[in-house]
Amino acid sequence: MIEPFPHVYHASAEAQQTGDVAVNSPGLATIVAGPSAQFGGTGAQWSPETLLPAALADCFVLTFRAVSAASMFGWQRLECRVEGVLDRVDRQLRFSRIRTTATLTIAAGADALKARRLLDKADRDCLVANSLAAAREFTGEVVSV
Repeated sequence: MIEPFPHVYHASAEAQQTGDVAVNSPGLATIVAGPSAQFGGTGAQWSPETLLPAALADCFVLTFRAVSAASMFGWQRLECRVEGVLDRVDRQLRFSRIRTTATLTIAAGADALKARRLLDKADRDCLVANSLAAAREFTGEVVSV
């Protein structure tokens, strides 16, 4: 059951002067994070720069699930890849561009045009993507097997 809006979400992070950052949210497993390799980290753990594209990819998949269920459209597999481009914009670091690529696998004979429309709708309706100021690019592909 979907609760009425607004929804409120909580997360926290804690760390010592050096070492890992523990990212928490009530009732969820802790995520161990640190700086990305580009910022001097090992690159072997989640960073803010990887968590943002991951949140977008997850949101896209969950949004597609919802819109396809509402349209009673069956599908087999969805792969979503997100590339976030971090750059200096007006002397501040920010994600300047987000590229989302989705590949949807459907059964042979399924309505590929409807599948494509649902991919586009999921891109338009993804709340994480809609919350970002970065320029967005979306590429969707439908594969029949």
